[in-house]
Amino acid sequence: MSSTGRLTHILGPRTRRVVYGEPDPGAIHGELEPISTIDMAHVVMLTECGLLPADTAAALLERITRLREEGFGSLHGLPAPRGLYLMYEGHLVAELGADVGGKLHTGRSRNDIKATVTAMRLRAELTGLLGEVLRLQAVLLSRARAHRDVVMPIYTHFQPAMPISYGYYLCGIATALDRDITALRQTLDELDRCPLGAGAVSGTDLPIEPARTASLLGFAGPPLHAIDAVAARDTLLRALAAASSAGVTLSRLATDLQLWSTQEFGLIEFPERLVGGSSAMPQKRNAFLLEHVKAKAGAAIGAWTASASAMKSAPFTNSIEVGTEAVTPAWPALAAVRDSVLLAQVLVSGARPAVERMERRTAESFVTATVIANRLVAQGVPFRTAHHIVGAAVREAIESGATELTKIALPDGAPTGTATELSSLRDVVAAHDRGGGPGELDAAVAVLRERLAAHGQRLADHRGRTRDAERRLHTAVDALLAGHGSTAGKDGQR
Repeated sequence: MSSTGRLTHILGPRTRRVVYGEPDPGAIHGELEPISTIDMAHVVMLTECGLLPADTAAALLERITRLREEGFGSLHGLPAPRGLYLMYEGHLVAELGADVGGKLHTGRSRNDIKATVTAMRLRAELTGLLGEVLRLQAVLLSRARAHRDVVMPIYTHFQPAMPISYGYYLCGIATALDRDITALRQTLDELDRCPLGAGAVSGTDLPIEPARTASLLGFAGPPLHAIDAVAARDTLLRALAAASSAGVTLSRLATDLQLWSTQEFGLIEFPERLVGGSSAMPQKRNAFLLEHVKAKAGAAIGAWTASASAMKSAPFTNSIEVGTEAVTPAWPALAAVRDSVLLAQVLVSGARPAVERMERRTAESFVTATVIANRLVAQGVPFRTAHHIVGAAVREAIESGATELTKIALPDGAPTGTATELSSLRDVVAAHDRGGGPGELDAAVAVLRERLAAHGQRLADHRGRTRDAERRLHTAVDALLAGHGSTAGKDGQR
């Protein structure tokens, strides 16, 4: 199929390479596998609606099934002057004749096919990414409980600030990641309508049943609006935004872990399987995987910018800017974030807190100063006065070479029996049981574990719907093939 009825010339070889590339066997399989799945669902629907004779349907399904089983090897090396889809359709016409192969495209367009392929691929990508993020969330919550009593200082502006526990810090990351999970799950929920049936831009006047193809492809329903179905890729933008946010969350985790694992901090240790050496410096022990985690967020951020820029000011209808150029950057970006999540899983699981050093740094960093000030406040001293008293005590301790607050000069008129002595650091941390402090860690973990279970169930429901649709499609295809004595696909996977 080198031309259309309207056009008699095709793109030149160099222009074709720019537009369509030179796909290798892997690319051919990657593009035509989902298209052929759509084709099988479409053929089933057309047959059930009386728009396709059963023998024609069986011939199409048999040839499509054979192509899938052979990995589309028959198409390797064929000219594709107008892209892989029309090369593939042209092959069906050449093999089966125009009266059979030419009927496959009844009631549809490349526009709604392409939008459906994008939706199916995005659904698969988000399902996989969400599954890995949920595994990371489970690791974070497990480590949070395991290290709930490991006292450490938390830093603000890179200076020691307050006493917390390492488990409490990890729970904080899990809390932020829960919002990223929610955003990813909501984006996945948006992929509930199948674009197939929208046609080129305004549906069709043929008596098709788009709800049937939607069901066979694992969607909840058909298009709500045909223009929107082929014009919009905003769900892709939200997927990239959610993935970018998750990547940013993990990059901040990686920044802290890298800083805390330096010799200067020495609060975190990584096993040798998670570090690397230097080609020139024998002493080096580099936690270089954290740098990959930090950098991979940039792929998603850049992809969102590229996709949004391509969509900007495009007319609200099918367009190459939106349907092709804006979509292309998404796949490597989503893969990069997934890789970041996989790395974070092993890094969080493998990181070991240096318990004694953490506690020593907590004791030596004056991070209990606010606690002492609050003790004074609880006994009637105005906060600003208490703040000044403890600040002066810290300055005097530093000037004298002390590393801990051992002496507080109380002002005249301080309440009788005012006490500034502190109990153990663990008790101090546990006492912060208001405002989401570390004393409320167990409650926070319980809430997040409950949400994790709910997210996991929703993901399982999505996967189950997709599997059920695959079974329905295979059953419908088998029934049509069996009705005409075909054996295609019986010995191999469709």
